[in-house]
Amino acid sequence: MISVIIPARNEAKNLPVLFRSIELQDYPSELFEVLIIDDHSSDNSEHIFMEQAGIRNISFHRLKDHIPLLEINSYKKKAIEIGIQQSHGTLIVTTDADCIMPSSWLSTIASFYETFKPAFIAAPVVIKAHLSFIEIFQSLDFMTLQGITGASVHKNIHNMCNGANMAYEKSVFYDVNGFNGIDNIASGDDMLLMNKINKMYPNRTMFLKSAKAIVQTGSVKTVYEFFSQRIRWASKADSYDDKRIFSVLLVVYTFNCMLLILPITLIFREPGVSIFNFKFSIINFWLLSIVLKTTTEMIFLFPVSQFFKQQKLLFFFPLMQPFHILYTVIAGWMGKFGNYKWKDRNVK
Repeated sequence: MISVIIPARNEAKNLPVLFRSIELQDYPSELFEVLIIDDHSSDNSEHIFMEQAGIRNISFHRLKDHIPLLEINSYKKKAIEIGIQQSHGTLIVTTDADCIMPSSWLSTIASFYETFKPAFIAAPVVIKAHLSFIEIFQSLDFMTLQGITGASVHKNIHNMCNGANMAYEKSVFYDVNGFNGIDNIASGDDMLLMNKINKMYPNRTMFLKSAKAIVQTGSVKTVYEFFSQRIRWASKADSYDDKRIFSVLLVVYTFNCMLLILPITLIFREPGVSIFNFKFSIINFWLLSIVLKTTTEMIFLFPVSQFFKQQKLLFFFPLMQPFHILYTVIAGWMGKFGNYKWKDRNVK
């Protein structure tokens, strides 16, 4: 029995497509349930649900019926907790209301679980890019993160996942006391929970590498939305018990800071040093670093792009490098020291 938990806030426009994805699942309908937890939506989400009430294994729950509207950071975690409390499944699967799932999604997860009995499953997610710059950029960036996720979890280097497609045993959620200890952070319903589970069950965290389980998630449409999303992701960087993740993030952030700051040093030089020689050496070192970074990442990304059938996006990858460096530095800094907006809520 699988319980699919879907927190939703103002997702009325996405619910019909979501319901269609659920209807098309080839997993026996009597063996799964879908719990949509409405997080104080101000649109007509409930009306859309009532129109689809004929889908017998989907239920609608209001977060406001369980907790008042408080000034807290972790509404999404609260929604998932309520969903798990109301669920009947052995395996909890989480996704987002703006996602589209293939018909083989649940059956593939179930088969993987039956075969390997993992306590936690991280599964693949993709963003389909259209023609706009920001959508192409985030598709490439997200694909890179997914490649790192699959490799790091498989090799047990460190743990990464995305809440749009992951699963864990219900009993394990309670074994680690759910979100206790991380419920003061707005984000982290995925990776921070994964790290708690992996700490208690270190050999039972796995990545499901199957095209039949790829979930397509929605893309943001503006640069502002993109930065808000990435700042939110970066805000949990120093909250990991697994310091291997923080170490990797620190190295990546420092390297990108160097690539951003290095050209600025061209306006400075020591007395008596030829400005031509100084600039030439700095430019050469900077260009070499950019070439090595781009080449290494493209070699890594090629099989990942094949898995997600997004090879054509690699043509844009070299052009996106300056923007990637800039956004990494800004998002990393703002994630630690700034504020961001998520689901029409200001989060510190």
